[in-house]
Amino acid sequence: MIKIPTAQIPGFYHRRIGDIVVTALSDGYLDGTVDVLQNITGDESRGLLSAAFRPGRRTSVNCYLIYSAGRLGLLETGSGDYLMPTAGKLQQNLKAAGVDPADIDTVMLTHMHPDHSAGLADPKTGAKFFPNAELVVHENEPRHWNDDVAMSRAAPRAQKLYFEAAREQMAPYHNQMRTFKGSEEVFPGVRSMPFPGHTPGHSGYMISSGKDSLLIWGDIIHVPEIQIPRPHVTIEFDTDPHAAAAMRARVFDMVTNDRQLIAGMHVHFPGFAHLVRDGEGYRMLPEPWDQAFGG
Repeated sequence: MIKIPTAQIPGFYHRRIGDIVVTALSDGYLDGTVDVLQNITGDESRGLLSAAFRPGRRTSVNCYLIYSAGRLGLLETGSGDYLMPTAGKLQQNLKAAGVDPADIDTVMLTHMHPDHSAGLADPKTGAKFFPNAELVVHENEPRHWNDDVAMSRAAPRAQKLYFEAAREQMAPYHNQMRTFKGSEEVFPGVRSMPFPGHTPGHSGYMISSGKDSLLIWGDIIHVPEIQIPRPHVTIEFDTDPHAAAAMRARVFDMVTNDRQLIAGMHVHFPGFAHLVRDGEGYRMLPEPWDQAFGG
């Protein structure tokens, strides 16, 4: 009797950037409505999703391991137990990839929304999931999420999921946190690139080795099928929607002009792609699977 598969394969994928190896890790995905999108009607959003054969708004959540100069870093920690049961899969995919979280010496965050930082520690015990890691983030992130005045202005859901969650997750690392202000090398071959707008300290990271480079751009987009052809579309989760849209336009222009390989936290897994101009918008070209892994 043939046994029918009942589970998907583990979610990890390796990609060489010169002498650096970047491993995409899936934390899962988050489903939601198009009601959170701005500067577009619901009918337009649903039409774009339908044209792309998407039944609804599904947001991939990606994290990335960085093997460089004999060290191991992690970019983003996923959702932990804070969001939907379809996410929070980082730890099981680290295990499937043969990685001990204790071997990770640096955790870098693009920002501190819960789908990026809520996998730092166990909220029940406060125990670190990455016991030997230094936490690296733009200085405006802890400053903003620890701001009681900013928290008081937020809606109750945002107070709990953004401010309280960020405080809970960063607390165990308070003696092992390093912040940056501008563009600087934060890990061997990895340079921070502040992209404020989505949050005050939202940042991307440029990974470079030899003639190869990869820009991991954080949350420049959330819904590829909509925000790639319509870059002016913002989302409810943007701290400053106007600044987020302006930054998206700037980054889109940069990566198309430079033919820059990108990866993103909400580009469909594994998230490696290029952007090209297409009329008044853009088109995303996902990179094909490389079975040879650079061999």
